Amino acid sequence: MIYLYGAAFLFLLLSSLFACLAGASELSLKEIFQGISEGKESVSGRILYLVRFPRLLATILCGGALALSGCVIQRALANPLASPSIIGTGAGAGLAVTLCSALGIMGGLSVSLFAFLGAFLSVMTVSLISAKLSSSKGTVILVGVAVGALLNAISDAIVHLYPEVGIFRNDFKIGNFSFVAMSRIAPASVLILIASLALLFLSVPMDVLSLGDENARGLGVHTTAVRTALLLLSAILAGCAVSLCGLLSFVGLVVPHTIKKLWKGIPSFHLMLLSFLYGAGFVTFCDTVARTAFSPYEIPVGIIMAFLGAPFFLCLLLSRKGGKQI
Repeated sequence: MIYLYGAAFLFLLLSSLFACLAGASELSLKEIFQGISEGKESVSGRILYLVRFPRLLATILCGGALALSGCVIQRALANPLASPSIIGTGAGAGLAVTLCSALGIMGGLSVSLFAFLGAFLSVMTVSLISAKLSSSKGTVILVGVAVGALLNAISDAIVHLYPEVGIFRNDFKIGNFSFVAMSRIAPASVLILIASLALLFLSVPMDVLSLGDENARGLGVHTTAVRTALLLLSAILAGCAVSLCGLLSFVGLVVPHTIKKLWKGIPSFHLMLLSFLYGAGFVTFCDTVARTAFSPYEIPVGIIMAFLGAPFFLCLLLSRKGGKQI
């Protein structure tokens, strides 16, 4: 356990340092310390405080939130292939951004707010319909797929009627940290912190829920209420993340899988903490690669994450007894 935590903190530290050093204007360690001490009065200070620190904070928050959200959804639905997108967060946020673009709102805090609300309302819809139909976790997955398909169809219809909207929506679907600012990060960080702490307090009911619904009910856990609370808190995390950077794939899928592979039978409390740390480091590292690999050009971080995440996830699947278990 201590080695996993040590590696997580080291990975996050090195990724953060790499993010501060590398870029269109490379900085040395001396310039970083000088910029921190002198503030915005120096050139290095302006680069750090106006560009790299806000972006670094956004990558840490988004990576940690998405990984934690994926971890909780997998535990809540007892589905190792579950991710934030399976309960409608991506489709809801995508529709909200498409509507913003159609209405002429092309950026800023308003788009972030609408993206969060779209993700949250879509998950609320999935949860309410699932509660009406059945309390089983399979119902949640099926309803999430249906609601997501409907929301994506509405987005496609808007793009068909207003083709110019498609450019902005496509940028959102790929994922990018180019336009983050502290005005957008501050409200999202508060919600991410509150939701993360609430989930840590629910770690014991989450462990009981993983024993199966019948066993959990026998131990006095209200499975429907706990599962709904977990999914809504996960939606807050995913909604805040996509409101800052757009849709990022594989974070909520690969990171929890990797940790569970390294620590068999890991308790939910440690799984959530480690998922947040490794997710933050992973997204920070990928974003820095996206900024520097083809310098002076920058490519969306979502592309880098897909190239790294997809083969890695396939290796995880194949390593589990020929793909028979996940």
